[in-house]
Amino acid sequence: MRLFLQQRPDDREAPRFVQLQLEADLIGGWTLTRESGQVGGRSTLKREQYLDQASALAAFERARDQTLKKGFQLMFAQGVDAPD
Repeated sequence: MRLFLQQRPDDREAPRFVQLQLEADLIGGWTLTRESGQVGGRSTLKREQYLDQASALAAFERARDQTLKKGFQLMFAQGVDAPD
């Protein structure tokens, strides 16, 4: 599943974005990937490994909620029924 969130652009600089992606790996674990940066600019990429789907999904939801609290808006969702 994947979410793309973005801050409202202002007149001075490009908007910031956060992309969260949750994927099963080949050995039965789960990987949460977080990419953040400025649209059209540099970004950072962080990966976290989880042993089970429940803990990975909980981390994904925490990251989503923290990003929404910072003023980001959901722009795109893939592989999820509906955002909470």
